[in-house]
Amino acid sequence: MGKPTGFMDYERKDNPTVAPEKRIKNFDEFHSQLPEKDRMTQGARCMDCGVPFCQAGVMISGMASGCPLHNLVPETNELVFKGNLEQAYLRLKKSHSFPEFTSRVCPALCEAACTCGLNCRPVTTKDNERAIIDYAFEHDLVKEDIPKVRTGKKVAVIGSGPSGLAAAQLLNRRGHSVTVYERNDRAGGLLRYGIPNMKLDKRAIDRRVKLMEEAGIVFKCNVNVGKDVKASKLLAEYDSIVLCCGASNPRDIGVPGRDAKGIYFAVDFLKEVSKKLMDNDYDSSKVIGANDFSFGSLKGKKVVVIGGGDTGNDCVGTSIRLGAADVTQLEMMPPAPKERAESNPWPEWPRVLKTDYGQEEAIYLYGKDPRIFRTTVTEFVKDEKGNVKSVKTVELERKADKKTGKITMEPVKGTEKELEADLVLIAAGFLGSEKYVTDDFKVELDGRTNVATGKGSYKASADKIFTAGDMHRGQSLVVWAIAEGRAVAREVDESLMGYTNL
Repeated sequence: MGKPTGFMDYERKDNPTVAPEKRIKNFDEFHSQLPEKDRMTQGARCMDCGVPFCQAGVMISGMASGCPLHNLVPETNELVFKGNLEQAYLRLKKSHSFPEFTSRVCPALCEAACTCGLNCRPVTTKDNERAIIDYAFEHDLVKEDIPKVRTGKKVAVIGSGPSGLAAAQLLNRRGHSVTVYERNDRAGGLLRYGIPNMKLDKRAIDRRVKLMEEAGIVFKCNVNVGKDVKASKLLAEYDSIVLCCGASNPRDIGVPGRDAKGIYFAVDFLKEVSKKLMDNDYDSSKVIGANDFSFGSLKGKKVVVIGGGDTGNDCVGTSIRLGAADVTQLEMMPPAPKERAESNPWPEWPRVLKTDYGQEEAIYLYGKDPRIFRTTVTEFVKDEKGNVKSVKTVELERKADKKTGKITMEPVKGTEKELEADLVLIAAGFLGSEKYVTDDFKVELDGRTNVATGKGSYKASADKIFTAGDMHRGQSLVVWAIAEGRAVAREVDESLMGYTNL
């Protein structure tokens, strides 16, 4: 490495963030870059560790360890240290389709597996990646490869989330004619409509889609395949079809009072806010306090978010920006420990308590952590007009079945409570692919309603049909979706051409 003792000489320094009291006033991204000299110093912390788990992307104890894209992390970090961001981008481009997305929203599997993190804080690989791709765009280095020869083969990609975009990118580079179908009005899938603008500015998606269009990829938005266009028509028109529709079937909360007005799925709530923001040219002043949302204005309202994951946190941050008077986040499971348990050693993914940006903002604004752990909903209470007015809850405790050892969360008598609520957002995860799509393509499903494939394959049961991303593996990370999109492109290419050079 450029500086073998860098990890001992320098402390980790993260990218600066805008303080909560300022950032909650708009939907702008709130992370900025370190000065060039400081960024080079952070690159110097990468160790000559010999076995870079950061780029392994393997499963350990059922959890991912390292980047599934197998990015050349030590190489790019060394080039950051040397100040050669152009060469760092060329290295990163070899394995990565969209660093501008993962450097904003990825939980950094690479850093969790960093050898430096065994005894001190890991290398800032995610921030280094952000510096590389931002430099590349600023200096006009990012181009989409336009094939010199077309193969004459046509491929339809259904869904324009990260897996669909990655598959389309590589298949187009190979020379196939690629058309991407998207049921929403803009390309990007959950990148666009499931992640708030303050985490991922949608102009980053617009910029990439424009490059892909210039390279020959056709995007057809506002086309809901399975309804507007049937599978039979696409099968007759295309040589291969790649299903990348996501695991977009939200998990519901089936308790009394579920029919009350004012209860929304998190993905619908986040989509509506993101669309409003884009329709108003990213002008937050036209969004905050607006009364033309389906849920009305949140000024002075109390919001209850059901679900403790990233989407739940995004609902907290979004509700705060819309003027909510109070936000409470319910989580069924107990809080994770603040530090790694002995049963969770490096380089496993660290199961530790994380306070994310939305929770930080709630602590600043309301003076308390919005999360209530070990709690579930038992009933939604309606007012005389049918609007939700409160949520009844009960605490849970872990219990192990004496015969099977199976762990369950059971209600604790006497712990019932009632929380006031003007709006309830259900962020309880997803149940897999949507039935109307899989039925139309006549593909077999696995036990979780994901499209079934052979082990290590992306080929579905029906002829000419492949799948990737959340529709294949279930709800997962953006980085996994990109990795699967790249992998399915290779398999599709080989099926069409008899070999692949992707």
